[in-house]
Amino acid sequence: MAAPAEFALIARHFLPLAGPEALGLADDAALLDPPPGRQLVLAADAMVAGVHFLPDDPPETIGRKLLRVNLSDLAAMGAAPLGYLMTTAFPRDLPEAWIAGFVAGLAADQREYGLAVLGGDTVAIPGPISLSLTILGTVAPGAALRRQGARAGDDIWVSGTIGDGALGLRVLQGRLPGDAAGHLADRYRLPRPRLALGAALAGVALAAMDVSDGLVQDLGHLCRAGGVGARLEATAVPLSPAARALVMADPALLALVLTGGDDYELLFVAPPGAAAMVEARAAAAGTPVTRIGEFVEGPEEVLVQGPDGAPLALPAGGWSHF
Repeated sequence: MAAPAEFALIARHFLPLAGPEALGLADDAALLDPPPGRQLVLAADAMVAGVHFLPDDPPETIGRKLLRVNLSDLAAMGAAPLGYLMTTAFPRDLPEAWIAGFVAGLAADQREYGLAVLGGDTVAIPGPISLSLTILGTVAPGAALRRQGARAGDDIWVSGTIGDGALGLRVLQGRLPGDAAGHLADRYRLPRPRLALGAALAGVALAAMDVSDGLVQDLGHLCRAGGVGARLEATAVPLSPAARALVMADPALLALVLTGGDDYELLFVAPPGAAAMVEARAAAAGTPVTRIGEFVEGPEEVLVQGPDGAPLALPAGGWSHF
């Protein structure tokens, strides 16, 4: 008897992604032995067409983005990847070539980041494409970075550059000009999970999270977790050359840079006086970092200082899922 269509599709496309713990995707669940002396770290993210990616984005980049936004959660905890579970809900009329491209993107990043699929589920729906991934990682006991831990006087740091993803989305939507080199669009479609930096920050960072919903909003999460306020220096926020060119042409875009989200950089806390150690570890991890402000006594909120030193009014704090 021939296998049902669902299982035939899984065998064609998803079985090659599976590691040995997935048992050939032939059982109801995977069997996994965590590395000795390590704690498990688990996170999950969903992506829906038209909400988290553009419907006409290349399927390869959608697969890679799905995996990378989850890897970014591991990076924020200082964890190393172990494997993942995935649920895909594809429209019934979706061409199989799209699924093949999606899987090719996953396969490329599995090789790059050293993990494999452990199992999941595949269903057919009227639409739109809906994807969910649960990632598993490991960390040394007691070494996980948490959101809580900021104290007044501690420094605020961020990795990489901020605003590229939000600007890239608007470029792809035709709402902004520029980006001839495609840097901003690439940053929107392909986040860079900072796994090496997350691991390198163990013992120096006091708290951390990844920037997914906007720098100001996510910094507010660290404030509430630590019971402190924050002073963010807008002029210190690192921008890529492409983002800086757009902001210089239209200074109103600075608000989008600070609140737009889709950065997937690490936002972390370090004690005052630890700058040399932070920079040395970041250099060893191959990731640039920038100090962008400090935590202060007072209300659990973020004060953004504009280029003139005065408080900068922002139309919104960041992305909301509701």
